[in-house]
Amino acid sequence: MSLSRLRTFIEVYRQRSISGAARRLNLTQPAVSQHIAGLEASLGRTLFHRLPSGVEPTPAADELAADVGDKLDQAEAALAAARTRSDEVAGALHIVGHADFLAEVVAAELVPLIKVGMRVRLQTGSTSVVCQMLLDGSCDLGITVYPPEDDRLRCETVRQEPLLAVAAPEVAQRIAARADCGAALCEEPLLAYSLDRPLVDAWLQFNQLDVRPPLPALLGQDLRGLQRPLQLGVGWTVLPHYLCADALKRGTLVEIEGPVGRARLDYYLMWTAAGLRQPRVAHARQALLWRLRSGVGDEKQHV
Repeated sequence: MSLSRLRTFIEVYRQRSISGAARRLNLTQPAVSQHIAGLEASLGRTLFHRLPSGVEPTPAADELAADVGDKLDQAEAALAAARTRSDEVAGALHIVGHADFLAEVVAAELVPLIKVGMRVRLQTGSTSVVCQMLLDGSCDLGITVYPPEDDRLRCETVRQEPLLAVAAPEVAQRIAARADCGAALCEEPLLAYSLDRPLVDAWLQFNQLDVRPPLPALLGQDLRGLQRPLQLGVGWTVLPHYLCADALKRGTLVEIEGPVGRARLDYYLMWTAAGLRQPRVAHARQALLWRLRSGVGDEKQHV
């Protein structure tokens, strides 16, 4: 059974589309159709029903995908890793993720890749943007704080960060002086990443504080932009430790201690199986996994 036919089958299965698979594999639609027809002939079973828009897998396709899907991904990843030892890995690498994490954490870990000739482009984007750009081939790697829901995407945890509620010393003192921490927080202005305030809600839930603070007084999708108003005595927020560690050491920010403690935030490196067929992407993924994971689960570095 041809490896190229299996690769084409897996891509059509994931995309639910002949044309989508053709774009991902850089093949013509007739070539993809021929691969599927050849595979169906060798198996003696129909794998897809053609629809007006896309294709629908048959039970036979579901069985075949379950049998070979992950194994094929692993084999191709191993082949790509082997090729990086002999192939040229220089070229453009496009990474999308949260602005503050890219700037404060990821950028420094890209130096070895730049030194071997890669040209790296960093672009900011939310989790939904990262997932869509990976799926349509607009970027090579993504970094998010949520694992993907689409089974066409792959991810691994690369870092865990404690989440701290922080404020200027005078604001933190006012909050600490109150017996009811939740009520005290609701009386101070809230600074947040977005109206959904995922970090704030995660911290409140972890600390079992059943309160809903008023709408944020300041929104900023780059968390670094929240720090200066905080240090000037305006409100409170929740930040990952790497963003506020220096301010805590200087004393310009103080941790607001919750009843339970610090919540944690996971960061995920995300990619597609098709992307790893490019040696530079496979090499960059492995390098970032290794370098970013050096701090995963290390409590001492956060104290």
